[in-house]
Amino acid sequence: MPDIIKKARDFATDLLTNELDPSFLYHNLTHTQRVVKSIQELLDHHQLTDSESETLLLAGWLHDTGYSKGVDEHEEQSCTIATEFLVSETYEKALIEKVCRLIMCTKMGMEPETLPEKILKDADASHFAKSSYMETCALLREEWELQGLKSLKSYSEMEWLDENIKFFTQNHQFYTDYAKENWQVGKDENLKKLKKDKKTIKGIAKKEALKAKYKSESPDRGIQTLFRVTLKNHLTLSDIADTKANILLSVNAIIISVALSNLIPKLDNPSNTYLIYPTLIFIIFSVISMIMAVLATRPNITGGQFTKEDVKNKKVNLLFFGNFHKMSLGEYEWAIQELVKDKEYIYSSLTKDLYFLGLVLNRKYKILRWTYTVFMIGIIISVLAFGIAFRFFGPESRFSIFWIRKKSIARLQRD
Repeated sequence: MPDIIKKARDFATDLLTNELDPSFLYHNLTHTQRVVKSIQELLDHHQLTDSESETLLLAGWLHDTGYSKGVDEHEEQSCTIATEFLVSETYEKALIEKVCRLIMCTKMGMEPETLPEKILKDADASHFAKSSYMETCALLREEWELQGLKSLKSYSEMEWLDENIKFFTQNHQFYTDYAKENWQVGKDENLKKLKKDKKTIKGIAKKEALKAKYKSESPDRGIQTLFRVTLKNHLTLSDIADTKANILLSVNAIIISVALSNLIPKLDNPSNTYLIYPTLIFIIFSVISMIMAVLATRPNITGGQFTKEDVKNKKVNLLFFGNFHKMSLGEYEWAIQELVKDKEYIYSSLTKDLYFLGLVLNRKYKILRWTYTVFMIGIIISVLAFGIAFRFFGPESRFSIFWIRKKSIARLQRD
């Protein structure tokens, strides 16, 4: 390798490493090294003079040094930097001009005329044929966004793919015979990938658009959620009411069983007669509480039959078992088919289901409220009755002692 090429390599490496803005994710030292490698590959298959090869390699190393000064007119900046470097190395003026012409041919839209220009043009676009093209163009996209290019516009995924496909098909071609024969295949494969990705994204976008359109045009999902949540709340409240009623039934059953096993057998003893009324009050209130708890949970069964006229007139709620439990399977299937044909009938049935569940809940909670009230009053009265009985009629109360003494005196007088 001639000394001038080594010096150009070291100069470009130092410049692009230390003075290039980090936002240049694509136009950096890696890109320059790839271009030089591609130039060497093309030189191996095309007959060029040593002078032409040398100027090509110099242009390859120096063609993007202008990015160290910014994006605007970077080709001209690269020519200026290349000229200053080559002059400092006492390079021939005519050859410096050739290097600059080669650098300027890399400008977008410039058509190469000579073979060296075609080689540099193809080498600069060699990444189109690489298997790593998708990753490379992603770096270019990010660089453009960081640099604020394309009117400060960030491409959408679809727009970026369209831009790449357009460039592949309308704005780029390989010029050298070697590139056409060996690199065109890779470029075509990458074009297929771009089109496939575009088709995939287009399909996804179409699905999302349809989904958004469905959501905006149809409130069905919100209505269904409304009915589902409300029905669930009604059923939960019904379960709570049943649980409360079961608690009352269990408590009162225990109270009655304890009373029957412990209190009532003791009432046969004349000394315990004062316990009769408190015990009766206790048991009566417990029995009333049990009866009311049973009434709160006692199911109501309707007729279980409907007519075709009821279905056609939308008078029957097919969602409640009590309206169809006596019908045959065939009749019920027919009715359901009629129901699902009519959205209004479905919503009407759900509304009726909610309404009648609400009436049932209202009845349950009213009875439960009275049941708990009766139970509370019964406990209070029973405790008071037992307290009064023990205080005034118990075996050690004053009234009992006075009564016993009076009976004893009367017995002695008779004797």
